[in-house]
Amino acid sequence: MLKELKAALTMPQFPMSARYDAEWIMESQMGPCAIWLLEFLMEQMTLKPGMRVLDMGCGMGMTSIFLAREYGVTVFANDLWVKATDNYKRFKEAGLEDKIIPIHADARSLPYAEDFFDAIIAIDSYFYFGTDAFYLDYFSKFAKNDAQIGIVYPALTMEFENGNVPSYMMPFWNWSMHGYHSPEWWARLWNICQHIDVEVSDLLPNGYEVWLHWEKIRHLLRGEKSDDCNLLEADKGNYLTFGRTVGRKTVQN
Repeated sequence: MLKELKAALTMPQFPMSARYDAEWIMESQMGPCAIWLLEFLMEQMTLKPGMRVLDMGCGMGMTSIFLAREYGVTVFANDLWVKATDNYKRFKEAGLEDKIIPIHADARSLPYAEDFFDAIIAIDSYFYFGTDAFYLDYFSKFAKNDAQIGIVYPALTMEFENGNVPSYMMPFWNWSMHGYHSPEWWARLWNICQHIDVEVSDLLPNGYEVWLHWEKIRHLLRGEKSDDCNLLEADKGNYLTFGRTVGRKTVQN
């Protein structure tokens, strides 16, 4: 099984992720493979050693470990659902306790100084808390001038007609999925924030296939399909995929 798992997790479009232990990836995962999505995001972001990076909604710290190890940055690993003590143990096991600071905090009550971070990222988390018109104005306060803010999210290829979820999706739909939107929708939302310049907002070209491949790996291990797998199979790539949006905080005079 381990050999098959390693093969399934080795995807040519995500070469950095392929170097990581397959069992560790599955044990550390809380959603679709976060380090695949992080590689996709990093195509449009520039990180340099020594930068301070906020990893918002880090889950069990997989993306934080990846950022610290691959880019040499100092990571503030922020999550609401996972205790900081639990993540600290994982960071110590990875030998990165001096490079990653675990934080337990709500997205709407963050404990950081303004103008503190050189970059901010959020993988598969921002759609839970960032869909209102005012959140980015608050969130971006913690980024330095000229810092990039980048997110990857479950996306729609286009918005639902009249905002109605297609009937074939409803058996597998849950409340959090109302945060799924197209990259065009996210770009319009972010353009409301006057001090953010949107640099890119687009789809992972084969995002549906990547997502379904991940869910089939989980099916192989668990022996039963998740609701996400059923939803994706019902959708057949009509709407569901992954997207990314990257903006830069403009210099304030």
